[in-house]
Amino acid sequence: MLRNLSGALLVFILFPVTLWTVGAIWFDGPLPGVGNGLLAVFWVILLAFAVTRSRKLRLRFAGWLLMFLAVLVPWLLKKPSNDRDWEVESANVPGVTIEGDLVTFTNFRNFDYQPDGTPIEKWETKQFHLSKLKHMDFFMTYWGGRTLVGHPIFSFDFGDEGHVAFSIESRREKGETYDVLTSLYKQYELIYIVGAESDVIRLRTNFRKGEDVFLYRLKIKETTTRMRFAEYLDSINRFQARPAWYNAITANCTTAVRGQITTEERHSLDWRILANGKLDEALNELGIFDKSLPFPELKQRSHINPAALANPDPATFSETIRKGVPGFE
Repeated sequence: MLRNLSGALLVFILFPVTLWTVGAIWFDGPLPGVGNGLLAVFWVILLAFAVTRSRKLRLRFAGWLLMFLAVLVPWLLKKPSNDRDWEVESANVPGVTIEGDLVTFTNFRNFDYQPDGTPIEKWETKQFHLSKLKHMDFFMTYWGGRTLVGHPIFSFDFGDEGHVAFSIESRREKGETYDVLTSLYKQYELIYIVGAESDVIRLRTNFRKGEDVFLYRLKIKETTTRMRFAEYLDSINRFQARPAWYNAITANCTTAVRGQITTEERHSLDWRILANGKLDEALNELGIFDKSLPFPELKQRSHINPAALANPDPATFSETIRKGVPGFE
């Protein structure tokens, strides 16, 4: 009976790992077209043979382990790249240099858009003075009526020099579409988009259908704002030098932000890091949102789509979306 229980427990543990391995062959295998699918079927047949060769549990496990390692080792050796035929929105990797008070971004995205959402490319070299950095703002984006899944964007206010928005996204090759299951494998690279709010935010409020955007002012110290900004700069240079894979669980738009914060500064792990549609709720509980209103009312008044659609001029976009939002003087 104990042997049977041990076998059942082992199957329970190894079954999801086996499913993941089949997916690794299917998505990341070396063959074109349907070749990876056929390779996955062949692997399953070999696996069945390997684990039924003996009645001894340890030998069955050894057979499974060898088959697993035969996939895992080459999978781990597959490396991300900055050199592919990328979609236009992520065609260029940003870079940053700091000289005293002056921060210079290269490949700063400042696109405009045609009425149907087709991007009009504009990549710039943009400079900001650290001495003018005063505030950090938080945007929360939802699509398709979802409430548990969203996309956070942090933006830094440099007064009369404008705003710098950071959006961490999956970097896709031309013709690829985003899929959550696919993103669990090595199919998309991770990219930090650095750009103007009139591009990164306005794309979501004015051109993408079915997206809702909410804006919050973070009530944090100026020194904390500078620290968070510096973390983004470090990450940009790190990923420019060494590209990384995007993963919907381990390396996404939310976990990447948490990962760039030093261990001492991080808050305890919260389930809303993964269910990131609730991230604004979690940040509100930290006491860094406007406290003059209950959170449901604050969120309702932080919805910026109507203001953005009413006055879509990119030159005044950042000013327009902040009018009437609690927390902004």
